[in-house]
Amino acid sequence: MTEHRKGFWFGFAAYLGWGVFPLYWPLLKPASATEILAHRIVWSLLFVTALVLILSRLDELRSVVDDRRRLGFISVGAIVLAVNWGTYIYGVNSDHVVETSLGYFINPLVTVFLGVFVLGERLRRVQWVAIAMAALAVLQLTYDYGRPPWIALVLAFSFGTYGLMKKQAGVGATTGLTVETVILAPVALTYLLIEQARGAAAFGHQGWGHAALLVATGAVTAIPLLLFGASATRIPLTTLGLLQYVAPMMQFALGLLVFHEQMTPAGWFGFGLVWLALVVLTSESLLNRRRSQASRQLEVEPTAA
Repeated sequence: MTEHRKGFWFGFAAYLGWGVFPLYWPLLKPASATEILAHRIVWSLLFVTALVLILSRLDELRSVVDDRRRLGFISVGAIVLAVNWGTYIYGVNSDHVVETSLGYFINPLVTVFLGVFVLGERLRRVQWVAIAMAALAVLQLTYDYGRPPWIALVLAFSFGTYGLMKKQAGVGATTGLTVETVILAPVALTYLLIEQARGAAAFGHQGWGHAALLVATGAVTAIPLLLFGASATRIPLTTLGLLQYVAPMMQFALGLLVFHEQMTPAGWFGFGLVWLALVVLTSESLLNRRRSQASRQLEVEPTAA
């Protein structure tokens, strides 16, 4: 199997893992979303710390911790990651799976938006059209839900901001997650100890199977990230960018077919606008990339004598 094909299947497996997340988090009830989040942080830290030791990445970890600039970006990333994780768990366990899928459908558009307003990037006209369509879709879904789709918006903007912080820090997936969970773990562990002392925690009171599922959140979190990292080094970003739609498509299907969430005609129209905006954005990006590659190729070709 070629490296490119390996990369494709690693990426597909990563997004497949993220796509089936809505089937996992309900198994952790009656634990609250906050308790599940705290367990996810603590057990993820233990899992990725073991990986750092096995993969001999302590030097990389030290270099990140010693660099205040990179550590600052990672610290902000850790906070928005916790917001993203907590919101997603809450969304799934409160029967809003379809809305969580919307958050990851609009995330590429939010990433473009952040590039303009945070990094000062300039958008091409078609990209503006795609963002305008997404904004119109949010207004449509606000009308349909009777409220802004805040779960989707928080997921999209928190994950977009997290990606921005990771890009600025320039840290690998395993090392980055280790530092992020180190930052978050003291608060998470303190919360868990307080809840246990109050007798309000589900951990240890719902049987060994339930406790094992909470412990497994560390592996469930880290394995897709490792697969993603292995994929990103083997395939072009354009392929990886197209694969990212696997997860929200699966989540959307699970929301409708497994959790039996209802979609109104107005809701279908709003999602349709988002999907159309993604088609426009992706097609324009692929076309622009091909033009740029063709232009560079012409520049390096020797002129005829």
